[in-house]
This record gives sequence, structure tokens and C-alpha cells, in this order.
Amino acid sequence: MRCIVAEIIYMAAVLVFLIMCRELCNSVIWYWEDPMYRLLKFVEYNAAYVIAPIMLLGWAVISYRFNIKMLCQLDEVAGAAEKLVSQPEEPIVLSEELADIGNQLNIVREKGLNNARAAKEAEQRKNDLVVYLAHDLKTPLTSVIGYLSLLRDEPEISLETREKYESIALEKAERLEELINEFFDITRFNLSNISLETEETNLSMMLHQICNEFIPILREKNLRIKEDIDEGVNIVCDRDKLERVFDNLLRNAVNYCYVNSEINISLKSQNEYAVIKIINTGKTIPPEKLGRVFEQFFRLDSSRSTKTGGAGLGLAIAKEIVELHKGSITAESNDEFTCFTVKLKKSVRNN
Repeated sequence: MRCIVAEIIYMAAVLVFLIMCRELCNSVIWYWEDPMYRLLKFVEYNAAYVIAPIMLLGWAVISYRFNIKMLCQLDEVAGAAEKLVSQPEEPIVLSEELADIGNQLNIVREKGLNNARAAKEAEQRKNDLVVYLAHDLKTPLTSVIGYLSLLRDEPEISLETREKYESIALEKAERLEELINEFFDITRFNLSNISLETEETNLSMMLHQICNEFIPILREKNLRIKEDIDEGVNIVCDRDKLERVFDNLLRNAVNYCYVNSEINISLKSQNEYAVIKIINTGKTIPPEKLGRVFEQFFRLDSSRSTKTGGAGLGLAIAKEIVELHKGSITAESNDEFTCFTVKLKKSVRNN
């Protein structure tokens, strides 16, 4: 557009100049011997042959200049794009006329760097976790084999000692099962998408049932669970998937709860929503970690042992399941109280 405008202005200027020259010539008395007079007469008699080359020459110069400028700008943008791939850490700097494009490329560069950094961190956490799990598999497996070997090799062992060995072997076998299940979680979470099979479900009854199932686990840490559940709250959901959400949240509360404390679970009907809160008393989660608790493979306990933190997938899977139900899940932590809130629509069927 600038090129076309420049060409029109040039042609108009040439025509105006010729008209002014003609008027000037008519206002002056010329003599035949004057060279300027002869030149002007020549131009007058051959106007078409004189004006056309001037017009063409100006058009060519203007077009060449703008095309060259455009090609230079394209080369500059192409160079910036190449730099964006080869040297993403360095900011893109373009000429003043291409400043907007440079800003957009820098936004893309920042997003790419952030995505690459997040992917690298997730992959590193996953790799570390796999190493930890593989290492931890050896301990319960060795214990199971050791105690079973003792039971086999010492047939005259006392009944009390036999029961003790069997109890320890069973405990280690159960721990081994947990670790293997975590491996399966990692595989399922990364290789498949979660789909829903929805049906009408009594959410109140589901939560009562899950709380009852946790009684043996609560006794191990001398914990109590307090229920404040509205009765008769029904929603359309994938029952098995949603049970896993609340199982993960309660298990997380147990893992990070103080001994001899209380876990509160509530269900309230608020207009078209069912709001579930699970609150435990424990160490306050720092803000920088609270914002990442729903990331896959992120664990609050960064130590090597997976006894408390699990695979770092429970909350990430819970978040995905809740969002597939068109709901939301959030976390708050203040004054040694941590609250997870799940909000679900009561009357929307999810396909």
C-alpha cells in the first residue's frame, strides 16, 4: 500500500511540475536563439515520449526500493525465526518498523521456554520417582523373601514368632503392592486418556462409605474423622472415578495430618452445586508449593522415601477427573490447616 501511494504521489508531482513549467513558459517572452526555449519546445512537441520514460523510471525506482525493503524485512524476520529455534534463550531484537513482530516473537519465545522448562522438570521428577520406586521395591521384597525363608527353614519355630514373621511379611507384601500400583498409575496417567461412564449417584452415601473404609487406616495414626454431610445429594458422575478422587484426597489428608488430630469432611448443597471440603490439621503448605500440588509427579515430601508422598500422581489424577466432570478443585493452607475443596454440578451429565 505504501508503494502504491508513493507511485501515485510521484506521478501527480510530475504532472503538476509539467503544468507549472508550461504556465511559466507562457508567462515569459522567449527568443528562438535561447537554448532553453528550444528545449522547452522540444518537450512540448514530444511530451508523450518525454513524460512516459520519466514516469516509468520513477515507478521502477520506487518499486525497487520498496521491494528491496520488504525483502530485507522478510530476511530479518526469517533470521529472527531461525534464532528463535537455535538460540531461544536470547531475546529477539528487530528494527523499529518490525518492533511489533519482534514483541510477538518474544512472547512465543517465552512461552516455548516455559513449556520446555515445565516439561523438563516433569520428566526429571518422573525419572527420579521411577528410580526411587525401583530402589524401594527391593526393600519390601527382600523382607518378604527373608521372613518366608525363615518360616520354611525353621519348622520348629514357636507359634508366636511364626505369627510375628507372617505379620511382617504381610505388611511388606502390602507395601510392595502399593509401589507396584504406583508404577501402574504412572503408566496409565501418561499413556491413556481418562474417559467417563456416568450414572445417577448418591454423593452423600458415597462419602459415608469412603469414610467408613478409612477407619482402619485412621486408627493406625490415632486419627478421627468428622462428617458434616448433607443427605440426599445426587449428581450424575462416573462413580468409580469420583470415588478415586475422594480416596486420593482423604489418603493425602491422612499422610500429612498430625497424629492424634481430626480430619473434617463436609458436603453442602449450594444451589446447583455440591461442595465437598476435606480439611486436615498438619504443617502449612508454603505458597510456592501449594500452587504446584496438582502437578503430576510433584510431591510435598521431596525425600527419597515414598512412604508418605506416594508417586505424586494422586492429586493430579483427582484434578483431571474433577475437571472432566465440569467441576473444580482447589487447595488452601493456613495456620496448620489444609483444605481441599471440590465443586461439582448436581444436574449436568458428562459424556
